[in-house]
Amino acid sequence: MAYLTLKNINKIYPNGFHAVHNFNLEMEKGEFIVFVGPSGCGKSTTLRMIAGLEDISNGDFMIDGRRANELGPRERGVAMVFQSYALYPQMTVYDNIAFGLELQGADEDYIDERVRSTARILGLTDYLDRLPRALSGGQRQRVAIGRAIIRKVGIFLMDEPLSNLDAKQRVTMRSEITQIHRETGATTIYVTHDQTEAMTMADRIVVMKEGYIQQVGTPRELYFSPANMFVAGFIGEPPMNFIRAAVKDGHIRIGDAVLDLSHKLGERLARCEGRELVFGFRPEAVRLGEHESSYVLHAEVELTEMLGDNTNVYIKMLGEQAILKVDPHDTPETDSAITFSVPYESVYLFDAETEQVI
Repeated sequence: MAYLTLKNINKIYPNGFHAVHNFNLEMEKGEFIVFVGPSGCGKSTTLRMIAGLEDISNGDFMIDGRRANELGPRERGVAMVFQSYALYPQMTVYDNIAFGLELQGADEDYIDERVRSTARILGLTDYLDRLPRALSGGQRQRVAIGRAIIRKVGIFLMDEPLSNLDAKQRVTMRSEITQIHRETGATTIYVTHDQTEAMTMADRIVVMKEGYIQQVGTPRELYFSPANMFVAGFIGEPPMNFIRAAVKDGHIRIGDAVLDLSHKLGERLARCEGRELVFGFRPEAVRLGEHESSYVLHAEVELTEMLGDNTNVYIKMLGEQAILKVDPHDTPETDSAITFSVPYESVYLFDAETEQVI
């Protein structure tokens, strides 16, 4: 039996807005699950329903086999870290971390042992006497995490905890949160709109759009086997390129280009006859020039972005724009004509109407 189960969970507000639709998910004990999607997709609402901060309109939420819909936040055994640090400015780091245990009436010696142990895990030992205003953003977020993990609960919920940090701090905190998860062994549900956070931290990712789950899988599954165009375009940086195409006379036609995809689609090709498709490929999958076992395409270079370890090349082909990610030593000239190859195995095909993968 799964540790956490969400079965046909819906959230409908009094004004009729349906924020979350038939959300179904099972989570094992100790998993690190990330909810990812654009703003307004329902990920934070779902997290708040798990926490008991939002009522579940209908559906069943189970914790270790026990229905938890009617349980309050304390009874669910969850600890939550919010986007804002929500620290008490008049309290020291020590007192902020200890606050939850003090409310529970824990023994003073036990509190002291737990605070100092938690501070060691988070690298806050030298800051216990400081007030929050004397800390950096990353240190404040560690204090907020410390206040959550000190309670030894079985479920940690994190709602975009890194969004207020700068880029360098986010990279550092990603690895620290992952390490804390390993040390505590708690089931963790983490909400973010940043697909890089999702890909680097999660055991499994739940991709959401407009209140619906689009796909659930490991980072590798979502990257290499996206279920639809939304997932394919959301996971990966830069996003996947999409070029409109059609199947005619057993071949894929992209403008004047004719591509033989019989080895890609096999028997499915005949069923696609006459249909509009979307030809997808990731920027990093391409190689400049002509190569074997690849589709060869031609384009005009509009712009290049030198990023150090690679160059993003913005191209226009057959009236559509795309991005190629190439070795910086092979950066083409702006306004030049280029030829590039997409390996057979790196091509994705989607139904233009349903946007589902073929």
